[in-house]
Amino acid sequence: MSENSLIHETSPYLLQHAKNPVHWYTWNETALKKAKEENKPIFLSIGYSSCHWCHVMAHESFENDDIANIMNENFINIKVDREERPDIDDIYQKVCQIATGQGGWPLSIFLTPDQKPFYVGTYFPILDSYGRPGFGSLLRQLSQSWEEKPQDIKKTAENFVTNLQKTESVAAPSKLEKSILDEAAMNLMQLGDQVYGGFGTAPKFPNSANLSYILRYSKLSGISKFQEFSLKTLKKMAQGGIFDQLGGGFHRYSTDSRWLVPHFEKMLYDNALIPIVYAEAYQITKDAFYLSVITKTLNFVLREMTSDEGGFYSSIDADSEGEEGKYYVWSKNEIQEILGNDADIFCLFYDVTDGGNFEGKTILCNNLTLSSVAFKFGKTEDQVKRILDPCIQKLLEVRSKRASPGLDDKILTSWNALMISAFTKGFRVSGEKSFLNAAEKGLSFIENNLIQNGKLLRTYKNGTAKIQGYLEDYSYLISAILDVFETNPELKYLETAKTLGNYLIDHFWDSEHGNFFMTDDSHEELIIRPKSNYDLSMPSGNSVAANCLLRMYHLTQEKKFLDISLKTMESQASLAAENPFGFGHLLNTIFMYLEKPLEITILNPINSEIVKYLTAKFLPESIIVCVQNENQIKNLNNIPFFTGKNFQIEKTTVFICKDFSCSLPLESISEIEKQL
Repeated sequence: MSENSLIHETSPYLLQHAKNPVHWYTWNETALKKAKEENKPIFLSIGYSSCHWCHVMAHESFENDDIANIMNENFINIKVDREERPDIDDIYQKVCQIATGQGGWPLSIFLTPDQKPFYVGTYFPILDSYGRPGFGSLLRQLSQSWEEKPQDIKKTAENFVTNLQKTESVAAPSKLEKSILDEAAMNLMQLGDQVYGGFGTAPKFPNSANLSYILRYSKLSGISKFQEFSLKTLKKMAQGGIFDQLGGGFHRYSTDSRWLVPHFEKMLYDNALIPIVYAEAYQITKDAFYLSVITKTLNFVLREMTSDEGGFYSSIDADSEGEEGKYYVWSKNEIQEILGNDADIFCLFYDVTDGGNFEGKTILCNNLTLSSVAFKFGKTEDQVKRILDPCIQKLLEVRSKRASPGLDDKILTSWNALMISAFTKGFRVSGEKSFLNAAEKGLSFIENNLIQNGKLLRTYKNGTAKIQGYLEDYSYLISAILDVFETNPELKYLETAKTLGNYLIDHFWDSEHGNFFMTDDSHEELIIRPKSNYDLSMPSGNSVAANCLLRMYHLTQEKKFLDISLKTMESQASLAAENPFGFGHLLNTIFMYLEKPLEITILNPINSEIVKYLTAKFLPESIIVCVQNENQIKNLNNIPFFTGKNFQIEKTTVFICKDFSCSLPLESISEIEKQL
């Protein structure tokens, strides 16, 4: 089997295609120049390694010699890993939305040699089916049109580019007022599924930033139905098949409205973003159920998605042995064989039936309480729990011997930063030291491998770091550094955050429209310079930049951080009120700004009751810094946030500041409570 030029890449997704008979190129100067020199259209295929339909299209079309011959003869064929090049993906996903009303992966785009799109779609079957043209006949038609109707193609391409430029235009900035939060909350709740929780119908995504926003709005408005909706959603998700009941961690989304049948891939970013809203639910309710979801998820990441060097891997495939979900599902017989006498209790609790709930097998889910199962078997809840825990371990052990789904082991700066934030938050609510260690080790990994000459790189694998960092890499990383700084305020963290923040403003800022570009000013030129404004499966770089710059302003009092943060929020505020579904993270930031952050400093955390009291409280508008030792405060003396706060060797003291006025040092929970 011959190899194409992808064999020299580090991306697992690109390497999956290195032995295709298609003469693939990566997106590079050589390929783009070749298209111009030979006057051939470009076929651009964008996907990622754990994408099910990407695998299907690869097996059907890209491994087929006849199809490959047509592709090689008539097109310059370029493969892109969307996780490595979110800029290229963003541009052509928008084109797909314009053309078809939806996007997705694999993304299949036909371009002129100057990168302008003229035909676009997602998955194409090899033969005409699903109401889609077969890929082979599509290739023939388009290469024929290229030869015979070049003017028509040119016109289509120009139209696409004009419409694409319109999508990048920004609404007029609007003043930040509480009415924005009111309107957004009402609009968001109209999308809510009151029966199963979540937003919209199937397929259902976790949308954790929106759930976080609903919790904040409930606190702000005092209207309990918002909080109830969010908590119900989190309960249903954690009881459904979207949550891996045995191993912990969340699958990417649910294919039904009940959270039962997931799309089985596990993405690092989901398992970073989701635990944060469970931590907030735990702070509000003190219900151990939410805490167990956090610890199971973070332990899953430590066990299965963490490299020896401390970085975090990107994703785990949905498929194993060619079948989606095969690794995760069970038959009742199999469980009975493994668990013997305990099988009945396990099967009742996890909804295992003879007929199964997914293609004759069972996806474990849990809709019963411990008390109802205990009652049925005449046992105490404690006895049932003592039976279930070893059952989980036995099944996990059996499962670990199955053929495992593929792992995408590249390490992305932005996704790693999200994970660092999750581990820090996990440590705060659980006190679990291994979570803080993972966060600090992850941060060291990025500092040692992905920052070069003061600039960030995007991706790392096998000792190689490459590709210039994007807005999300910078903004997520600043946010993660600030999270770690709040827990362990070493001056070096704040200095790194400031350096990156200044770079962000100097090289990504669009002063004309008051928000950030996705790429910096030295980045390769594409047909447009894209922006990422929407909080979808991940928060947009703009929302996170607004958030971390606001926090940096409160720590340093450097006004430019506040000015830029404000302009970014104002540029999106009216859109966020009208279409809150795509702006959850931004709304959380607007909430923080309007509520005026509470600045809480804990000095010398020897009184663990005080620390626990503050970290267990739902204070989403606060910046809580816990100073561990006298050295730290000495080093931070010139930082406005810490000025005049003295470290007492023999006791824990707390300062609470808001709106430029500070409390006296507080030494008891009752004093702190009064101040809050």
